[in-house]
Order: sequence, then C-alpha cells, then structure tokens
Amino acid sequence: MTQIRVRDAARFLGVSTDTVRRWIDEGTLAATRSAGALTIDGLQLARLARDRAVLPADPSGAATSARNRFVGLVTEVVSDRVISQVELQCGPHRVVSLMSSEAVRELGIQPGSVAVAVIKATNVIVEATPVGTPQPGEHR
Repeated sequence: MTQIRVRDAARFLGVSTDTVRRWIDEGTLAATRSAGALTIDGLQLARLARDRAVLPADPSGAATSARNRFVGLVTEVVSDRVISQVELQCGPHRVVSLMSSEAVRELGIQPGSVAVAVIKATNVIVEATPVGTPQPGEHR
C-alpha cells in the first residue's frame, strides 16, 4: 500500500498541511506514523480527493457517451483567419483546445464565457510518479 506524507497529501488535495492534520485529528483521514513521519494510505487519500473534487455542474444537459467533461471558464482565445486556440480553466485544470476560428465565432466563445471541454480519446498517457518527487519548479 502506498503511504503518502502529510505535505504531499496537502499538495494533492490543494489544501494546507494544517488542514490535512485537522482532518486527521477529526477522523476524516486515518494516519499512521512510519519512520517518524505521519503518513496517509494512498487509496484513502484518492477517495477523499475524488469526493471533494468540485466542478460546476454541466449546463448543457446533453446526453453523451463522453465521460470526460470539464466545465470551466474560457480564459484566453487566440485566433487567426483559420484556427483558434481556446484555453479554459476547469477547476484546478487548464484545458487547451485547437478548433476552427469559424467554430469559435459560431459558438460565441470569448474570455469569461462558460464552456464545457469534452474529451473523448483512445490514447491517454498515465505516468506513475514516485511519492515525494519534486514537481517542476519545486526544490527540496
């Protein structure tokens, strides 16, 4: 079983280490002490992260087979005559899409508008990262 240190758990959940320690004290998270460090079971942490994930409700109400739907705000649109790059902020995730400039105009996509990024892909790359590995720009 993967054991995750409090500081890493806080980073994965997007909260402070104090919040994680409070959740441990309240019984929301169970922790064990291993080699002097307080750790949390990775599966328990993953379940908490999923349960606490907050994205706005999908306003489209569309019936679809696509399971990866991210509601967010358009933060930037860069267009030329033919192609546009549309950037959305969907919760903590930045999603970038390339589409025709015609589609951007027809859909009325502009910075500040609400949009849904629908991702239907047969190729999704998942990389396993050892726990405690510094993130880009992070030094330990």
